[in-house]
Amino acid sequence: MTTAERSSMNLTIEAMDALQRSEHFNAHRLATPGHAGWERVATPGAPDKYVMISADTHVNEPPNLWVERIDEQYRSRLPRIEVDANGVTWSVVEGYHPVKVRDLKMEGEDKERAEVGKSDPGERLKDHARDGIDAEVIFPNRGLQMWATPDPLFSQAMCRVYNDWAWEVFGAYNDRMSPLACLATGDIESAVAEIERVAKLGFRGLSLPCKPAWGPGRAEDPNYNLPEFDRLWACIEAHDLPFTFHVSTGKDPRTAKGNGGAVINYVIHSLAPTAEPIVNLCSSGVLDRFPGLRFASIEAGIGWVPWMLRAMDEAYEHHHFWAFPKLKMMPSEYYRQHCYASFQEDKPGIDLMREYGLTGNFMWANDYPHHEGSWPHSEQAIERTMGELTDEERANVLGLNAARFFGFDVAKLVAYREGAGA
Repeated sequence: MTTAERSSMNLTIEAMDALQRSEHFNAHRLATPGHAGWERVATPGAPDKYVMISADTHVNEPPNLWVERIDEQYRSRLPRIEVDANGVTWSVVEGYHPVKVRDLKMEGEDKERAEVGKSDPGERLKDHARDGIDAEVIFPNRGLQMWATPDPLFSQAMCRVYNDWAWEVFGAYNDRMSPLACLATGDIESAVAEIERVAKLGFRGLSLPCKPAWGPGRAEDPNYNLPEFDRLWACIEAHDLPFTFHVSTGKDPRTAKGNGGAVINYVIHSLAPTAEPIVNLCSSGVLDRFPGLRFASIEAGIGWVPWMLRAMDEAYEHHHFWAFPKLKMMPSEYYRQHCYASFQEDKPGIDLMREYGLTGNFMWANDYPHHEGSWPHSEQAIERTMGELTDEERANVLGLNAARFFGFDVAKLVAYREGAGA
């Protein structure tokens, strides 16, 4: 056997091992107790299927999007790949710690998920039909780095580029494929100007960073509980636009190093900080001044929401001598009236939903095409986690809550599914 043949055989063996590992780690996605006794189902193509709106999907933007379109003064500061003197390749983003680029060998479903999520509406519609999705709310993918800078004007410039491109690609499909307009809130004047601009274009809603100032947070940083943001809330309310806080848009989530880092960073430094803007708005009097606001946490799960509601109320009750301003309602009630949360597969949150009065606040998402999402096996994930819900509760969580929050026309979505709206 030649050296070339041995190398080829080794590569084949490595590929087979990778495929077996992929199938092993993805086997749980197929587990399901079924849907016996359900009035409707989540099965793609079934005549009695629920209306399913994914409240969180992502699009893979062209890699040269910002280089080609951004103002020249910012071009040298864009996220980029660099190779150091030792030949090591790094991803360099202004607000992140440099991250070593690893050549991950994905096979099977892992590889498939890494290769979908394109910006071709036709291809996305095929992928959604495979998973039973009637409509989607689209967030950036590479563009989640647009907020990773302490410079709000640079961030806003990147957001404008993304917004223009997203509307060019998806604007004609906005009745079922809706990108949210991204907004940098560290500079209120430019943020208000961008809201006015995207509202005229027809965007369905906004995506705000979890904190207006990028980073771990300092007492002197501006934040959403402060009256200086009233002009921003007034503009959003005037245009009746729902807004969202997507996970990992406030600070660098890649904080822990070494053993367990992937898990630590995901749970502690990515998911957990998404609660901050929610508590800011529910406890600060903003919603007394702007009762028309409605907002949502995205991709951070829902199991923490019941705990957060009780924690806010406990603080307001027991620390009343420190709690200002005095509110018209308990913080938890502001949440129930104004706030939503998207999740992928979060049975603890589903189990507590009814007890805490949150059946109208939670929105399911398949997080297409991310690996933490359920695509293309959302039917099984739904059956694993929602078997104890009533038919009405499942219908709300799977699509109707998102339709109310984002303003989708459910009758039109059903017509598309049946071929009348194509």
